[in-house]
Amino acid sequence: MKKWLMLLLTVLFAFTLAACTATDSSGDGDSDETETENEDNSGETNEDTSGDDVTTLNLNNGQNPTSLDPPKGFDSASWNVLNNLMEGLTRLGKEHTPEAATAEDWKVSEDGTVYTFMIRDNAKWSNGDDVTAGDFVYAWKRLLDPETASPAAFLGYFIKGGEAFNKGEGSKEDVMVEAVSEKELKVTLEAPTGFFTHVISNPAFFPINESVATENPEWFAEADSFVGNGPFNLAEYNKDKDMLLKKNENYWDAETVTLEQVHFAMVDDTNTEYQLFESGDLDVSEIPSEMSEELIDSDAVSITEQAGTYFYRFNVTEEPFQNEKIRKAFALAVDQQEIVEYVTKNKEQPAYGFVSYGFQDPSGNDFREQNGNMLETDPEKAKQLLEEGMKEEGYDELPEVTLTYNTSESHKAIAEALQQKFKTVLDVEIGLENTEWNVFLQDQKDLKHQLSRSSFLADYGDPINFLESFTSDSVMNRTGWSNDEYDQLIADAKAESSDEKRWELMYEAEKILFEEMPIFPVHFYNHVFLNKDNVSDIIRHPVGYLELKWASKE
Repeated sequence: MKKWLMLLLTVLFAFTLAACTATDSSGDGDSDETETENEDNSGETNEDTSGDDVTTLNLNNGQNPTSLDPPKGFDSASWNVLNNLMEGLTRLGKEHTPEAATAEDWKVSEDGTVYTFMIRDNAKWSNGDDVTAGDFVYAWKRLLDPETASPAAFLGYFIKGGEAFNKGEGSKEDVMVEAVSEKELKVTLEAPTGFFTHVISNPAFFPINESVATENPEWFAEADSFVGNGPFNLAEYNKDKDMLLKKNENYWDAETVTLEQVHFAMVDDTNTEYQLFESGDLDVSEIPSEMSEELIDSDAVSITEQAGTYFYRFNVTEEPFQNEKIRKAFALAVDQQEIVEYVTKNKEQPAYGFVSYGFQDPSGNDFREQNGNMLETDPEKAKQLLEEGMKEEGYDELPEVTLTYNTSESHKAIAEALQQKFKTVLDVEIGLENTEWNVFLQDQKDLKHQLSRSSFLADYGDPINFLESFTSDSVMNRTGWSNDEYDQLIADAKAESSDEKRWELMYEAEKILFEEMPIFPVHFYNHVFLNKDNVSDIIRHPVGYLELKWASKE
């Protein structure tokens, strides 16, 4: 059904079996390319300063990257750029599975807890320096350093000593990442983790040139100082306007890269983006929702799977959403099917749980199908729960509610649909507020919103990645919700060596999440783009990374 994840989990299972006997894993592969938070302004093509004709792919990044510092740029706007400027030990291939990248080979211990990576002799930084094991040690410990305050730090908790260091309960020296030699990296995990090579393909695990970063801690902020190790270099960076990437001749696999330049515009309006596509200033565009019926079946459209969920967060520390019944009333009033049919119109699947389709358990059952619908539209039940919740709180009138979303026409359309639904079903008037992305995100982290839109794109191919976002201490929680039983289930699932038991724990955790309803889902994501007919092999991985290594433009 979801072929990419079936293949992925087959491969991951093979890795798990291989851990029983010390194994070598390698592969120079071809490859293809969302909560993470996933958001979508001139579209003019940059000219090469030499005056020669160059092959330039013109894309829209939607907005300025949050950061090009790998542990801090933890969102799709940053990943789109970072994944093409840099590279980890592994890289997702065209079939969305981990392949050898900066590491040409690796070995796994018999108990599955120790990985030894061999870094390519010809792995170079864009300034000509060798990429070393020490660069990975430096980067990964910085990811986990509490002073870095990385939203992606939790991904490093698979590494022995990583969580303790990040939480101030251990030292940097206790993090079990070691440079055995200049080109050999040894990593010890807390428990066998069959999908670890998938986890470390995430941009949060990209290396950092230690000597460059030591000399200039803001090395990532400007094009002139940026040093990467990926298929492209950062040539120009005009914040909030555009950026230009040029082919990195020092990249170990430079001969595979056919594009000479990639120009990213930053247009946060889909209608404007489409106009730039029509005028030839962009090679790729999303489809404006009002044009979906006209364009969705066009030969120029590509639709691919994406592991992620569009959802809303309740702030359970603010009235009236401290009350579970009131939260459920709002959630049950939502008609997900109506939204995907009449508002987004991009052939998304309505979401009635948080974990998306495409993850198979050891018995071959899809997680979403096996755990069933966690909620369903029920106007009458919604009205009843609202009445009961207000009575519990002593409300004669519901406190004022504001729904907040970050600036985007598509987010606005969904917000307006919800506003109308809450009025129709619950007879509740809510206000709408939109803010610029960085302000929105910080306010959400600071629990300044009552009800706010969100998106989650999987960081690696396992359901635990969805569910770990809502543990009490997760920086991805952003609801104020806390449940000890839920926290324990997630901790147990991460430590569980039996795959069957691990999945049972995850099924139970998702049920608790929806029993208390700190969130409600709207739809599962997919990738829907219009592409010029002379453009090919732009890969969008289900976990949200844009891949241009194999892209071409004739």
